[in-house]
Order: sequence, then structure tokens, then C-alpha cells
Amino acid sequence: MGQPAAALAALASLASLAPQLPGLDRQIFEQALAAGDLAAARGAAGRLRQDGDRGFDTMLVLLVDAMRRSDWKTAQTYLAERPDKTGGDRVLRVIQPGFRAWIGVGAREQEPERALLAAAGQGRPEPAAAMEAALVRLVSKRKTDAIALVEDTVLTDRTSQLVALRLAATLDRAGEGAAAVALRDRIALAAGTREDPLLLLPDQPVTTARGGAAQWLGLLADGLSRTPGRPPRVALLFARAAHWLNDRDWMAQSALIEVLGRGGREQAALAMLEAERGALPPVLEMRRAELVEETGDAATAVRLAETAVAGRAAPRGLLIRFADVARRAGDSAAAARAYTRLEASLGDDREDAALRGTLLIARAELLLQADDWDSAQPLLEQAVALRPDDPEILNFAGYSALERRQNVKQAVTRLEAAWEREPQSAAITDSLGWAYVLTGRVAEAVPLLEKAERGDPGNAVIVEHLGDAYWQAGRRFEARNNWRAAALLADDAMAARLAAKLADGLTPATMAP
Repeated sequence: MGQPAAALAALASLASLAPQLPGLDRQIFEQALAAGDLAAARGAAGRLRQDGDRGFDTMLVLLVDAMRRSDWKTAQTYLAERPDKTGGDRVLRVIQPGFRAWIGVGAREQEPERALLAAAGQGRPEPAAAMEAALVRLVSKRKTDAIALVEDTVLTDRTSQLVALRLAATLDRAGEGAAAVALRDRIALAAGTREDPLLLLPDQPVTTARGGAAQWLGLLADGLSRTPGRPPRVALLFARAAHWLNDRDWMAQSALIEVLGRGGREQAALAMLEAERGALPPVLEMRRAELVEETGDAATAVRLAETAVAGRAAPRGLLIRFADVARRAGDSAAAARAYTRLEASLGDDREDAALRGTLLIARAELLLQADDWDSAQPLLEQAVALRPDDPEILNFAGYSALERRQNVKQAVTRLEAAWEREPQSAAITDSLGWAYVLTGRVAEAVPLLEKAERGDPGNAVIVEHLGDAYWQAGRRFEARNNWRAAALLADDAMAARLAAKLADGLTPATMAP
């Protein structure tokens, strides 16, 4: 999308000179949507409709504008239209029940939730739709009916739990604390732990029709943004509409930030977070750290990430993200602090034991980066003892030892065990192939390394390993081809080693590590 605000300004100037230019209003609409300029989007949408455009996107912008003005009759008129763009009917079916219900709340209709409950036809409504219908009832001042629907609904999925959290906050505000506590207990049982990014947002009650529509549309936008293969433009349209309806809704803000960040608009997402008045919720502070990291300011990213987990009860998910930011920044001290806090949070159940093994590997990796094999080796042994059948741990422990020519026989055994469990992994296949090269089993190594290269042809380490194996197998022409290919992908240290091999052939000094 480039710089949509600048593009919008340029298009507006062009429109003042040549307002009838074909396609101009559509371009203005698209850039206004990208820039978040509702006034410009509304104006372009109105002109497009005058020219016969009945697209779903222009309808939604005008619908949102009508809701912002509390013009419920106009909003209902827009929602009743059938869009003329391909795919519009399908998208409309997704949002229509929720919008119809919330517009009904604004218009003071009787039982406005019926659109949500009727969406399943004769069947039982989906849990998320039932929770949204209960929220509609509660905002419509029908507390008894809302609580009855809550008690009759089983929370089976992420979306229903997220709506239920908003419903619990709204029950609290309505003076129904006991019902809110009972609902939260069921959410905790269904979700396990509050590690989902949206579950970590502050609880906010819904009090108005606009607020209800914003949370519904924001939830849909978030789901679209996190689903591979879904059209990014629809997610942006939903997120913008949710934010226009209620820019103080954390879910709407989070959804828009995710859509922008995942759509290559990291600077725009970061600008939104930095413009926020007051303290950010920790989960959004962590997102800010990650976006700052993408700008290249690693030190500031680490500082922001540690601020996000400053509380004593920081969720594990945020601690893991802090560790990842610190590790990518090369700040081993900060990463170690994160791992220490994570370990302190672990219990004795199976899931925690698995995480403990992962943390031991992570701590060992920090030590290996500092060339401290003696301190790392006991941690590797503890990880293998905790998870003796985990191919990733076996591979890491085996390859780490192999790189340093330590306990080679044991390393080969572990790599063989890892490969038996996960033979399709290019990384594990490469590790075993390289182990065979180092132990003189070149004939067995070559087919393994060829398989690894097919699985991950852009991995310079694998390509170099295969080149070294070819040389030892007497296939010198193929070896040089592989080294040349690896050189295109190599870092400085590898590039120097490859240059020496290309000049003089393979020697003990130029073998891959």
C-alpha cells in the first residue's frame, strides 16, 4: 500500500482538476480505506453509489457512517441491500446477523438478537452467536434473558470465549457480579490459560449498539488476519470499520494493528500504538516491541518487551515473546532473565515438563553462542532426560555435540533416533547426513544430504554439507556447483570458507563445522 495518506492527497488534487476521470473515485476509496480516512472513504463511497456501484465495501463504509450518526433507519436500509460484487453475498452473510442485531439495539427493536439466534436455521446456534445474542440482550436491559442464554450455552471455541469475556465484563457493569464470576470460571475451564493475545486484553464492557458492532466486527477482523490464505483486504475493511465505530475498544485496536502489521504496514501499526493515550495493555506493549524490532532498533525493542512483562504475574506467552525479542537482538542477559522467570512458573504436569525441556535447550543455546560447551552440555543432558523421544531435542543435542566433535558416537545415536521419528525433517536429515560424513560413512551420507537439500534448497548450511560430501565421494564437479550455490546464501564466515574451497578444493581446515 506504500504511503496511502500521501497517495490520497495526490488523488484529491487530481480530482479537483479532473473529477470525471474514470476509476478515480475507486482509487480514492481504496487509499482512504488504507489510510483510515473515514471522511474521504465516505465521500468516495457516495459518489461510487451515484454511479451505480453497489459493492459490499462501499455499503459497509456508509453503514458504519450511519451508525456513527445513530441513523438506524438508514443503517438498516444499507444492510438490507444485496451487494453486486463477486463474493459480497458470502461476506455479508458472515457479518449480517451481528450487525442486524446491534442496529436493532440502536433502533430499540423488540428482541433484536433474533437475527443471531436464527442464523443456524432450525439447529442450535453456534456458541459465539449465542454469546453475542446474550450480549445483545444484556445491552438491551434484559438481564434475566441474557443470563438464561449464557447458562444454556457451552463454550467450545476461541471466538465464543472471547465474546464471553466481553459479556462477563458487561455483566459486572450491570451489577450481575455472581453471573460474571460463574461465566469467567467456565471460560478459564474451556481456555486452559489466558495466553491468546485477545484473551490478554483488558476486559471491557459493551454498553452501546456502536460498541457492540465494533467488538463483533473487530473479532471477525482478528480471526481473518490470523488465518492464512484469507483475503487481506477484507480483514482491513472489517478492522477499519470496527475502529471507526469505536476507537477506544481494545479489541478493535488490536485487530487493526494486526491487520496492518501482517500486511506490510508495520510503521502504520507502530504509529497507532505510539499515539495511544496512556499506558498500553502489556500484550499491546509487547506487540509494539516487536514492531520496533522490525524497524531495526533492537535495544529499544528489548527494553519495551521487558516493560511488557514487568508485572509479577506476566503470562507465559508474553515471557516467551520477550525471550524471542531478546534472543533475536543478541541480548543473552535479557533472554536469560526471561527463561529464568519462565522456569519459575513451571509445575510438574506433562505440559510443563515439555516446556521445561524446551527452556533447557534455549538456555543451552545461549551458552553455546558464547562457546561455553562445558556449561551447556549438562543442560542438554537434562533436556534429553526429560524428553527422550522428542526428535527436535535429540537433533539439537546431537548436532551441538557433533559441531564441537564431542561425544561423537552418542551424538550419532541421538541423530539416528531423531531421524527415525521424523525422517521428513530437512534439518534432522541434514544433521544425520553430516554425522555420517564426519564418521567416514560418506556413501550413506550423500543420499541423506541430497534429500535434505530437496527439502530446504535455500539453506546454505545444507547446501555446503552436500558439497563437502560430494567432494569426499569423488564427485568434484558437483561439489563445486554446490559450493557456488551456497556462496550465494552465505554469511561472511561461510563465504570465506567457500571461496577457499572453490580455489583449492576441500581441506581439513575448510570443512564445514
